[in-house]
Amino acid sequence: MSSSPRSKLRQEVNRIIRVAKEAGFCSCLKPSNGCSSCLRQRVVNLLTQKGFGAALCTSKWKKTKRFPGGKHEYVEMIASTIGSKKQIPYLIELEFREQFEIAKACDEYRNLVAQLPEFYIGKADYLNAIVGILCEAAKRSMKEKKIHMGPWRKRSFMQMKWSNTSERWSVDESSIKTSSLPSSRQEHESCFHFSAAAAVTVT
Repeated sequence: MSSSPRSKLRQEVNRIIRVAKEAGFCSCLKPSNGCSSCLRQRVVNLLTQKGFGAALCTSKWKKTKRFPGGKHEYVEMIASTIGSKKQIPYLIELEFREQFEIAKACDEYRNLVAQLPEFYIGKADYLNAIVGILCEAAKRSMKEKKIHMGPWRKRSFMQMKWSNTSERWSVDESSIKTSSLPSSRQEHESCFHFSAAAAVTVT
C-alpha cells in the first residue's frame, strides 16, 4: 500500500532536516548557544529552496502569577489540500523529544518519551493532543517520585511554545530585524516568511 500524501510530505521534510544536520549549518559566533537556532534557519532555507512555503516563528509570552515568561522558536510550513485553496500550517519542532525529557522520571514516563519522534512534523491540533498526554504522564511521574511539578511542565505552558493564535506577518529575508518590528507585536508570535514557490499540495 502506497504512503499517503501527508506521509510522503513528512518523509520529505525529514530528509531535508537530515541534510541540514549533516551540513555545516552553524554560522553564529557562539556555537554552543546558537546551533539550534542556526539549524532551524538552515532547515527553513532548504525548505524554501525545495519550493515549500516556510517560516521561522517565535512564540513569546509575558510572565504571570502562574507561569514564568519566555519564548520559543520553531519552524512553520504551509501546504494546501487538493481541490481547495485552503492553506494548512504544519509545525516543525526540531527538538521535540527533548521538550519532554525529565531527569528523574518513572520508567513509564521515560518509555513514553522514548517513543516520541526526534522531530515533530504535523498540524497544531495533533501536537496539542500529544502535549496533553505527555503532560498528564509527567504529572503522574512526578507524583510517583514525590517531586514538585514546575509550572513550565504544565500543559497550558507547554502549549504556549507552539501557539498558533497570535498575529503573523511576512517580511523579506534581507530585512529581518526584530528591533524594527512594531513594539505592540513584539509581545506576540512572529513568523518570518521567506520567498518561495507556491505552497506544496497534499490531501
